Amino acid sequence: MILVASTLTASTAQASKEKDRAEYCGSNGLVNEKLHNGTRWTMCWRVDAKTGLVLEKIAVQAPGETVPTTVIDSAALAQLNVPYDSGANEWNDITSYGFGDRYMQPMTKEECPGGKVYGQWLGTGQDTKSVLCVSEEETGFAYRAKTGNTTGTGPLYTKQGHDLVLRTISKIDWYEYVTEWRFADDGTISTALGATGDLAPSDYTTADYGWPIGTNLADFSTNHYHSAFWKINWNIGGAGNEAVEQYDTAPTGEVGRRAAILRTTKTDIPVEGSFNTANRRWWRVVSPTLNKDGHKRSYELELGASDAYEVHPETAPDVSFTQYRACEKFASFNQDPECTATSLPEYVNGESMTDPVMWVRVGFHHIPRDEDQSPMPFHWQGFTLVPRDFTAQNMLTPDTRRYVNGRVGRPTS
Repeated sequence: MILVASTLTASTAQASKEKDRAEYCGSNGLVNEKLHNGTRWTMCWRVDAKTGLVLEKIAVQAPGETVPTTVIDSAALAQLNVPYDSGANEWNDITSYGFGDRYMQPMTKEECPGGKVYGQWLGTGQDTKSVLCVSEEETGFAYRAKTGNTTGTGPLYTKQGHDLVLRTISKIDWYEYVTEWRFADDGTISTALGATGDLAPSDYTTADYGWPIGTNLADFSTNHYHSAFWKINWNIGGAGNEAVEQYDTAPTGEVGRRAAILRTTKTDIPVEGSFNTANRRWWRVVSPTLNKDGHKRSYELELGASDAYEVHPETAPDVSFTQYRACEKFASFNQDPECTATSLPEYVNGESMTDPVMWVRVGFHHIPRDEDQSPMPFHWQGFTLVPRDFTAQNMLTPDTRRYVNGRVGRPTS
């Protein structure tokens, strides 16, 4: 009877959460997909005239779990700064134009192979556009372990991974941008901005500020930056009240039996601040909720290749953390009358954080090449959010390996 009651309670809780999310999402605004390996991702989606694709109420349900667990309250682009090396032009594509409204492009079925295309009404005078592609894609190895000693005499455990992928396309002048979000079956979240289309036919300069495109050395396409910002409003475990931590690992100057000794130290970040990467440095956002091992749930920021544009104070830091304010919508040129601050450096004013927002800047310095004509091949910039102790074990751990949790064979006395 107890087991039946527990099952009914879990089932009721799941139905209630799914109903609440569906009501919040509205008509055709819900994505609820179970991946091949059993992980389910649910979220609301909508199109904002400026930021384009906005995802809200993002939750994951690992195989074997009975209810989804919230991860992120909202996530979207927050600016795209495009200055040219010659100084002739500089654009802020999000606030000056926008990735939604008439700039968001319809998605054909051919551009969404094997997936589903979702439509949304984007504004007065426009018909409903099919703008969002939702698909499941294979990602290669999820894991592989030939158990046993170094000769691998035990059973082989191997699995191929899958991502739930959401994409939209926005056309700003000659460039076409793909906003992409990937939700993996192991709980990892990654996002990237892809740029394609054409080089602007009017942006040519001298050899000091551009690269020769075309025959001989007659035409130099201007080098330029793409500094993209994302804004992540966390809600890990659905409890809010997250903390921010920075970790640094450095040599101690001592040597152990076989190698140098390195020590990892934690720095709490209780107030707003902006930060840059360093060797062996990383950040995580930590929930007060616990996984089944009794460890605090968190997500870790993994930054890949990125070029800072040091000219502007907002484009110099790699990541900033601020206290949530609804009116702080854009990393720069914020014009919400509810906020006196207009850019990220003004948001970072030493306020204590009980509801931290993560602002991630990823820069790409585009030096054109012959291969960019035409159409231009994609170049991508983005980052990854990795679950750290969100679950007690890998979401895809097979039942026969569940006993491997901590030090197996540890002495009991």
